[in-house]
Amino acid sequence: MGAENNVTEFVLFGLFESREMQHACFAVFFLFHVLTVLGNLLVIITINASKTLKSPMYFFLSHLSFADVCYPSATIPKMIADTFVEHKIISFNGCMTQLFSAHFFGGTEIFLLTAMAYDRYVAICRPLHYTAIMDRRKCGLLAGASWLAGFLHSILQTLLTVQLPFCGPNEIDNFFCDVHPLLKLACADTYMVGLIVVANSGMISLVSFFILLISYVIILLKLRNQSSEGRRKALSTCGSHIITVLLVLMPPMFMYIRPSTTLAADKLIILFNIVMPPLLNPLMYTLRNNEAKNAMRKLFSIKKSLGEK
Repeated sequence: MGAENNVTEFVLFGLFESREMQHACFAVFFLFHVLTVLGNLLVIITINASKTLKSPMYFFLSHLSFADVCYPSATIPKMIADTFVEHKIISFNGCMTQLFSAHFFGGTEIFLLTAMAYDRYVAICRPLHYTAIMDRRKCGLLAGASWLAGFLHSILQTLLTVQLPFCGPNEIDNFFCDVHPLLKLACADTYMVGLIVVANSGMISLVSFFILLISYVIILLKLRNQSSEGRRKALSTCGSHIITVLLVLMPPMFMYIRPSTTLAADKLIILFNIVMPPLLNPLMYTLRNNEAKNAMRKLFSIKKSLGEK
């Protein structure tokens, strides 16, 4: 007979035990989260309001920015609220919802970056056929496929976890419900589930990393034949993509490509992955992009003129 599931809630240990460190975390991560949400919403509004930012790159960037609003919002608000309470409780259903949401938006982010790399590859390596290949229908299909792939990745991860029996203890040494700490608490043999997690999360990260790496190597080799101005513009765009790819993919490869074990550094590594890429993406994709900066200036000038009337 299998073990009975009698756990209705979990206790999160959070990032730090010290109250002073928890209060410092509140100040830092509240600020980071507000900046992340405002920065990415500004990117989305600018792209949708501008008549000049209509290329496929900005279409994918608007989807990436939306995912970057949702991904940290699945975990960070709960972590911020928990800095004020001694016992950090989350219900079983809330835990599974958090697990699904974090992997859904995190996975979608990886697939969107792959779609953006394909867009850059076509733009640089096949410029004469770019508009024919990357038409509105193709872009919509790539974006839709990214969200569907993120959903399938996450629902598999969640279904594997939710069917496991949890009979105690119920303490999670993390600031949110992730798959490895939950497998550690299960009252059953999780060896096969752990292998599937490696195949589902770890291999997705690894394969995506190599696909992106190969595509950008081809792009950089192709740039040798272009003019200095063309190289400068392409390198500026691709440089932002490459930095984002490294920030997004390196932590999950470390976290999920190994067997189902938890390490002391896991909390800080996954926190970096959840917080930093969504915070930095608006800066990397706009401050180094004259088109986006000009569109933002125009948007603010329109709002200013309307306010003066």
